[in-house]
Amino acid sequence: MKNNTKQISAPAKWLPLSYSLAFLLRSKRLMAWSAMLILVTFAFTWAGYAITVDFVDGLTGSFFLAEPETNGIWGWTKYLGWEVMHWFFLIISRIVAFYLAFLLAYSLSAPGYVFLSTAAEKKHEGLEFEADAALNVKGLLIDLWEGLKIGMFGIVVTIGALMANFIPGVGQIVVFLLYCYYSALMFVDYPSSRRRWSLKRKISWLRTHNKQAFRLGVFPAIVSMVPVLNIFFIALLFPLMTVHCTLNFVAIEKHDKTET
Repeated sequence: MKNNTKQISAPAKWLPLSYSLAFLLRSKRLMAWSAMLILVTFAFTWAGYAITVDFVDGLTGSFFLAEPETNGIWGWTKYLGWEVMHWFFLIISRIVAFYLAFLLAYSLSAPGYVFLSTAAEKKHEGLEFEADAALNVKGLLIDLWEGLKIGMFGIVVTIGALMANFIPGVGQIVVFLLYCYYSALMFVDYPSSRRRWSLKRKISWLRTHNKQAFRLGVFPAIVSMVPVLNIFFIALLFPLMTVHCTLNFVAIEKHDKTET
């Protein structure tokens, strides 16, 4: 009797974060490149933050420099309202400035992380490494443009997350999932960029491999929730997460090719 039961293939082998960390630490070249990228990310982030804060303070500085008079009950009421507004503005403007600065740093440093991703894949795959698009000026410009697109997409995700926060009960869960998959998208961007994938194809990959994408994005998403310091933590983690995502991305792609 013929068995028509369809066999379910095993998923691609998952490489844990500890494996990726050990792989990164064993390579002096990858470590040196990672250290340089961390410094570049810090520099771009801090420069973007300083410029953004100076610009915003220049637009509103005169308003917050002129303290309202405290004559009588109405005067003190206006003063307290002004003080609350001042602190609220400082907190929100600094958080937004940090986030925008990080997106700028992410976009401008994208070619460097693509290089790190390619170097990690080449070292890990050895003779099985399959070269795709050539590394040239045109390719670097494409990588930069793709990084800018993902940065702009991140602004859209942030707006969506802010709106989702107002949904009672499930809003915070939706926000967390949005940041998980967006974090995964940022790191999938690097190994897929050398293959010259479009943003649409990268998002499609996340949908097809949603479980693996969640595993790639959950740790960076948790770290990103740490106020203010999240920018520095993410900058330190970016090289490791780039290598980690690259190794798993390649493993999944190789597995998918064997199944087709």
